[in-house]
Amino acid sequence: MSANTKWVIDPTHSEILFKVKHLMITNVKGEFRTFEGELNSDGNDFTNASVSLKIESSSVFTNNEERDAHLKSADFFDVDKFKELNFKGTSLEKKDDENYKLTGALTMKGITKEVVLDVELGGINKDPWGNEKAGFSLNGKLNRKDWGLNWNAALETGGVLVSDEVKISAEVQFVKQV
Repeated sequence: MSANTKWVIDPTHSEILFKVKHLMITNVKGEFRTFEGELNSDGNDFTNASVSLKIESSSVFTNNEERDAHLKSADFFDVDKFKELNFKGTSLEKKDDENYKLTGALTMKGITKEVVLDVELGGINKDPWGNEKAGFSLNGKLNRKDWGLNWNAALETGGVLVSDEVKISAEVQFVKQV
């Protein structure tokens, strides 16, 4: 198979989100607002396509300035030292016509670990300007401590302020390059 077709993320029609449990009773959502990525495939066949993504770590946003500042600090993403989070897909395995399993290496704070994401192909369509686009939904989870994001606080009633498990979800549109 030759990966002869390049697709790039359309950032205006894409989002990368995360959720963590707060006080062990509710989820708090966040997102990364600045990112770029590409997919290299054999035409419109995404089986075994290569995937890469770069996320600007300082683009983290949770709709709370104090929390965002804390996430940018050395307790979490340490954005002054580590400008990007990087993902490099190592395999994209087709499960059926719409579902894939994406395995790859995620680098955060200088630490690289494997993650596995469930991917659903939403479809391929042309926009009104003739651009061919492919839409994907991605879901997965990781343990933030695997990347040295260890900060937490114990609760008086037991448990911790922030869960170790982080749920990841993304909606991405790729534009076929001609």
